[in-house]
This record gives sequence, C-alpha cells and structure tokens, in this order.
Amino acid sequence: MSAFSVAIFTFVGLFIFVPIIGGLIRVFGLYAIVQEGTRHVYVLFGNVVGILEEPGLHLLWLELGWRALLVNWMGQRHVLDMRMDQEYLRSAPVNSEEGAPMGIGVWYEMFISDPIAYLFKNADPRGSLRANVSNSTVRCLSNMPLGEMLETRHKMSRTVRAEVSPKSAEWGYMLGSVYIRKVHFRDAGMIRQIEEKVVNRLRQVTSAIRQDGANQVSVITSTAEREAAVEFARAAAMRPTIVGAALNEIARDPEVAEVLFELLETENLLK
Repeated sequence: MSAFSVAIFTFVGLFIFVPIIGGLIRVFGLYAIVQEGTRHVYVLFGNVVGILEEPGLHLLWLELGWRALLVNWMGQRHVLDMRMDQEYLRSAPVNSEEGAPMGIGVWYEMFISDPIAYLFKNADPRGSLRANVSNSTVRCLSNMPLGEMLETRHKMSRTVRAEVSPKSAEWGYMLGSVYIRKVHFRDAGMIRQIEEKVVNRLRQVTSAIRQDGANQVSVITSTAEREAAVEFARAAAMRPTIVGAALNEIARDPEVAEVLFELLETENLLK
C-alpha cells in the first residue's frame, strides 16, 4: 500500500468515521462532554435522574446507571450556562415627589444558582427577573425627592437589590450587582425648559461677572484720578513757596538778581 493510500484512509477515518462513531456512542448514552461554565441536567419520565457539574468527559453508565441508555431517547438533556450574565433595563418610568416624570436605567448581574428551580419553577425565569427588576424599580423609587433621586444612586441600587433578591432566588437565579446607571428626565418639554433656565442663568452670571469687572475698573480709575488730582493740587500749592524761597535766595546778591530780571524781561520781549 502506497503512502498516498495510507494518507487517504487516515483522512477518511479521522474526519469522517471517527466523528460518526463518536456521535453514535454519545446518542446511546455511553459518554457526555461537559464544557467549562455549563451544567447538564438529565430528565427521564418527569424526574431529574442526574446532574453533571464538573467540566470534562463523563461516562454516563457510571453517572446514571441503566438510565443512561434511555435518557437520550426517552428523556431530555438540558444544557445550562452557569456563567454570570448581565442586562441593562433602559428608562424605567418613575415620578419624583415633585411630580417630575423621570426615567431610571438599571444595570444588573445574575447567574443560575439552582438548576432544578431554574428549569421547573418558572417557565421564563430570565423574563420574570427582568419584569421583577423593572417593577421593583418603579415601586421602590417612585415619589422620591428629585434631589435625592439625582444624588443617591448607590442607596437606590441597594434598595432595588434587596427587593428583588428573595424572589429571584426562588426561580434559581442569584442576583449579583445592581446599579442605577442613569437617572434622566423623560418629558422633552421639561428638558427644554431646564436647558433654557440653565442658559439664562449662565447669561446672568456672565453679565454679572462682566459688570463687576467694569465696576472694579471704574473704581480703580477714579481712585487713581483722585490721587493724581490731590498730588497735583499739593504741588500747585507748594510752587509759590518754592519760587519765593528761590527768589529770596537770589535777592541776597543784587548783581545776580539784576541779571536774572534782565533775562526774564528779554525772554518776555522775545515771546
């Protein structure tokens, strides 16, 4: 047999016959493969006959006994995702104590804690949890003061979680973190009014700052002008005294005084 023929038979055996044989063995209930983060629940004749929790290869004959041959044909196998999941509810409608229509966005985490309760106690546990979170948000957070609603999101988150957790545990869900992510106004007209008030207030503040600056400049200017006028008046008042003292000093020498007066007279004539 040539190397090419061996390669062909190996390819056919590995990629065609082996998966077919493995699938038939799995259908007959000889083994099951549990992926990481999943759990297999086997139900036969309305009863839970086995739960595979650990990831890896499991021999169903050892886990379920004689039921392994029947469970894949006459029973059911539920594969549950046990990993933590999260969801975000947008704009749950509530009203503040002042009557303002508000919307609250709630983000929460959940994971399956009890597979049997998850499968058999509620037909739609995920939808029921979503509705319960929404209803609890509306029920617990309505009629709160608007200021408290906008500032105490951590307290509001704990309130919603305490309200929802007991009921979700009955359905096999464990509620993780709950966080009030967004609080906003729902009325478009109110939003426009708030925007207009904020813009007007900013204009008033800007105008007040500009006017205050102009007033301070005026005060500084007037103070400087007043001080300058005082100094000029003081200099004007001192000028005769200084000039008189200088003339008295010159008058002590008649020759110097005569020459000075001649120069002054000549200067006046030239003008």
